[in-house]
This record gives sequence, C-alpha cells and structure tokens, in this order.
Amino acid sequence: MLFTNRTDAGERLAEALLHLQGEDPVVLGLPRGGVPVAFQVARALGAPLDVIVVRKLGVPYHRELGFGAIGEGGVRVISEDIVRSSRVRQQDLAAVEHAEEAELARQARRFRGDRPRVALAGRTVIVVDDGIATGATAAAACEVVRAQGAARVVLAVPVAPPDAVAWLRTEADEVVCLSTPRAFRAVGEWYEDFSQTPDEEVVALLTRADAGPGPGRASGPAALVSAVEVDAGGLTLAGDLALPEGAGAVVVFAHGSGSSRRSPRNRAVAAELNRAGLGTLLFDLLTPAEEADRANVFDIEPLAGRLAEATRWLRHRVPLPIGYFGASTGAAAALWAAADAAADADADADADADTASGIGAVVSRGGRPDLAGPRLAAVRAPTLLVVGSRDTTVLDLNRGAQRELRCENRLEIVPGATHLFEEPGALDEVAALARDWFALHLVR
Repeated sequence: MLFTNRTDAGERLAEALLHLQGEDPVVLGLPRGGVPVAFQVARALGAPLDVIVVRKLGVPYHRELGFGAIGEGGVRVISEDIVRSSRVRQQDLAAVEHAEEAELARQARRFRGDRPRVALAGRTVIVVDDGIATGATAAAACEVVRAQGAARVVLAVPVAPPDAVAWLRTEADEVVCLSTPRAFRAVGEWYEDFSQTPDEEVVALLTRADAGPGPGRASGPAALVSAVEVDAGGLTLAGDLALPEGAGAVVVFAHGSGSSRRSPRNRAVAAELNRAGLGTLLFDLLTPAEEADRANVFDIEPLAGRLAEATRWLRHRVPLPIGYFGASTGAAAALWAAADAAADADADADADADTASGIGAVVSRGGRPDLAGPRLAAVRAPTLLVVGSRDTTVLDLNRGAQRELRCENRLEIVPGATHLFEEPGALDEVAALARDWFALHLVR
C-alpha cells in the first residue's frame, strides 16, 4: 500500500479507527511526522489532539540499546534488567537521563507552548505515528501513556514491518496498522511524499486542533449517533444517523466515487453540522458488490433514485426538514434527487416542500453537478457549490452548471484548495460554509 502523503495516510487510518469513536478517545501524535497523521485521525473521530513527547534513554557507548524512557509529568519507565546487564555506572545513566529530561522539556515547550497537556487518566488513548521501523519509540510512547493513567492504549500507524507489529501487540492493548509489507526497508519508501515535517507545522496543527470548533462556530450538545439500516426501495444499506438534542433539520450525505459513509472528509463536515444542532445521515449509496464495478459510481440516475428512497425512509422516522450534502459524483445524485423531489412537491398542492417531499437546501463539495444534466434547471432547493481554486477542471464544470440552475445558488471558491480540500484549513472552510448555508435555508 502506497500513501500519497501524511494527510492521505491519516485519512485512511482514521477510517480504520472509527470503531473507537464511541469511546471518547484522545489522539496523541508522535512528533514530528506522526502529528499530521494524528491530526486527520482526531478530526475524523472528533477527538482532542495532543503530542506525546517521549525520550528514549540509551545506554552510554551503546545508545541504540535503550534502558528506559521518560515522558512529561515526571513519568519514568526503566528496565532494571538492562541496567544490571549493561554494567554502566549509575552516575553515567543519571547523566543520560538528565540530558534527555532537558531535551524533553524543550520539545514540549516548542510544540505545545503554554497549553496544558490533555489529561489521559481513565481514557482510551490512540498513539499515532507516520510509520514504524524498529518500534522502539512507539513502545516507549505506549509505556509512558499507560504510566500517565490511560485506561486503554491503541497504537495506530499506516505502515510497519510484520515483526515490529507482532512485538508491539504485547506493548499496546490494540495495534491498528494498514500495511505490513515483508520487504520493508524504511518508512519513507511507502510514501510518494515523505518530506520532513517542520516544527512550525506541528505547532500549527496543534493550534488548529486546540481551537476546537473555532471562532463563531457552534458548539452544541453532542449528537446521539445510531447505526441504522436504510431501506432504499427494498435494498438495505448501512448508515449512521446522528441527531443532536433539539435538532432543527437533518442533512443527508451523498458520498462520491471511491468513498463510503466512512469518508473522513464527510464525517468532519457532519461533525460541524452536528455541533450546529443539525442532524446528519451518512449511508452507503452502493453495496460492496456494486462498488467493485467502477461504472456504478457514474450512473447518476439510479444513485439519485436510491438517495430519494433513503430520504423517504428517513422522513418516516424523523419529521424534520431535509437537506443534501453531496461530494464529487454524489453532488450530481443530490441535485438530481432534489429536482425530482421538487416535482413531487409540485404534484402535491397541499405539501410543504421543506417537510413533505421537497428538499430544503443542497451543498456540493468538489462536486460534479454537470452530471445531473437537464435536471439542473428543475432544482428548486437553494444550492451552494464549493470548489477549490486549484481544482480548475471541476471549477469550470461548476461554473457551467451554475448557469443552468434556476434556483437560488452561489459558487464559493476556497483559495489554494485542491479537489480533496486537504490543505490546512480548507476542509474547515467547507464545513463552515455548509453549516451557514443549511442554517440559513433549512432550519426554521
């Protein structure tokens, strides 16, 4: 398995860790390279992010042999067996420990500044790195985290050699590793871009994560998330329904090609909508067998029909206004289904378009609205198109589709963003734009 960069690795790793979302976890990144990966994991899980600063204690004159590790808060993990067998004087070992304590304090100040450490006592803690070679640092981090009071320690990495993973399973309660190639020489060979992560990037990511919802964003009550089986015209599809207390509306997500209800990007947007008091439904538009045929993700009409069936299923359970959030090809399905819903509402003169058969608002993220073709002119729901400025081909397609729309609409261009909005702050801007659009047009 080859990763594009640490952002890509973090997003893929997040999907494998979604089963921990209900455990209220804390995510810790090993600096430096582990922090960009951990940032994506924390964002997808809606979990706090911090660094785990550890220093291995190497035996003098044989530094690759570690006799222990130290961490913040005075945590000290020592292997007495290695200390005895090394036959090194205690004052020499103490000198190593003293030097490493100074370096640990310097790193902690550099990365975290004046922010306090996230408390770990009694929590599920996910330790994340960008990959593992020998596993010594990861093992030390797991020991330090456990000594700091973690109830459960999960080690998560994109890639590692099989023997290191086998050993680390004895150090952590759970190890999640996406790829364990036997022909393993170095972590960097499994990344297209494995450029060095500077200190400034670590600091920036921790600052963004520490800001939480951010200035002006809602921070409402936590949403109750339920696993549901969506009946889409007799076909059962897996979904996740989140309903904050007093939700004023529900947004149904239509994912794009090569994605699913577990998409970290869509989940990050859904979390922001949940904080704003909006319910969300993320479900799989295709069955696993259907996903194997690439042509299915571009067959918009049946996807739109399936989305409409899922919407009817939802209306019977949640009597609230409904909006659509579509990504990539899912945006075309959302607009097609919204157009058909408008026609259904027109056919029922007594129906309220927002609460009966109509759709109250649509947001497209990096979408392909052009694939909705002639249905665009029939959309009545206020529609927001969000595209990255560097996603030039899709941007041109959105401009063309906007000319076909007859409803209230707006095109928002996120500066510097590419198709996947993986640049720092880009996805946050998408989430804020979607939140504000749905709050304006969907909530009474």
